[in-house]
Amino acid sequence: MNDLGRLLIGLGLVLLVAGGLLLLLGRTGIPLGRLPGDISYRGKNLSVYFPLGTSILVSILLSLVFYLLSRFRR
Repeated sequence: MNDLGRLLIGLGLVLLVAGGLLLLLGRTGIPLGRLPGDISYRGKNLSVYFPLGTSILVSILLSLVFYLLSRFRR
């Protein structure tokens, strides 16, 4: 049970940091969610939004961060 508790606390801290970073990025004026490639459709009774460009950018940045972390851990 201790391992599960530590895992939940760790995940909570990761979510807290991620939320704080998103709040800070929102205040800097970086247009995350409104990048070219983000698909948005608004119909009469339907609204669909798919942030494809933002997802690709976040994926590239996270891949770079994890690559650098793995290089420095050796």
